[in-house]
Amino acid sequence: MKRIVISLLSVLVLGLSMLTTAAAQSKGVVYYLVPTLLDEFQSGSVSALQMFLKQTGYEMKTLNADNKTDAQQSQMNDIIALKPAAIILAAVDFNALKPSIEAARAAGIPVVEFDRQITSTPSDFTSVAGTIEIGHVAADQAEAMLKAKHGDVKGKVLQVLGDPGDPYTLDIQKGFEEKMKAFPGVTIVSVPALMWEASNAGTIVSDQMLANPDIDLIFPHAAHLSVAAVASLESAGKKPGDIMMMSSNGAPVGLDLIRKGWLNTEVEQPLYAQAAAVAMFMDKIVGKQEIKAGDYDVLGLKGVVTIEAWGPNIKIPGAAITSDNVDDPAFWGNMKPPTAAVKSVE
Repeated sequence: MKRIVISLLSVLVLGLSMLTTAAAQSKGVVYYLVPTLLDEFQSGSVSALQMFLKQTGYEMKTLNADNKTDAQQSQMNDIIALKPAAIILAAVDFNALKPSIEAARAAGIPVVEFDRQITSTPSDFTSVAGTIEIGHVAADQAEAMLKAKHGDVKGKVLQVLGDPGDPYTLDIQKGFEEKMKAFPGVTIVSVPALMWEASNAGTIVSDQMLANPDIDLIFPHAAHLSVAAVASLESAGKKPGDIMMMSSNGAPVGLDLIRKGWLNTEVEQPLYAQAAAVAMFMDKIVGKQEIKAGDYDVLGLKGVVTIEAWGPNIKIPGAAITSDNVDDPAFWGNMKPPTAAVKSVE
């Protein structure tokens, strides 16, 4: 009987020890509010953030707003009551979420803006792609394609934006159009696909092909919109190469369209690096420590931290993907996550 009691006590002590060790390994729970899981970038961001945050000691839980602003506002209110270590927010609507961000920070909960920059109120950290720079890269690609077709940089471009409440698409538009101003022979027709719905993009392409049959280049701001654009072109009897096309996030479907000849260029949004940057700085974010401006190596890319009016902001560059480099495993669309673990910035 005495041996049984001793054995039970040993099991209990071992169990408590394991629980203590597990608790010590976790630095806290971080909530990620993803705007939607309809496209591969958003679903990929969940797994990437979870992987990198685990490497730096944090548990992550995700809530999906299904592209509904009121749902995301309600989620923010619920999470504030739970007092997590931090909140990562990819806002459905950057204006509507401002009061929720302010309420979380007033409750002492750090807020990180991921992918969708919010400049109207301070946050504790922002990790974004260089979206205006993505627009510049896209403009360079458009310049080369139009010149190759016409012998000069001229023609008509259909730009299919995402939702106009998302600064990601607005910044790409800004960067693209400001660089294309150098070419007065280029006409740009810009139409938003509300709620980033692929079906909306397909309708836009169908309608614009009737209204503007002389379109040379179609530029949807996400690969999943390009899929719908291709479907509309096929319905109109077009074949790969009949109309030039490029996109701007580097999703697997975009890379597949390059391989099939429909897409000339995909300007990558560096998903893995954006997520890794959040994990690298999470200790400082949670500890409310100073984040210094400067250059940081993020998975081999040069991330630049600046201190803005809205807080520390890291920008990470994208790159143009073409048929020449489409199989490079460094691009997140090839679904080969980095094997090297990230480390917290000291």
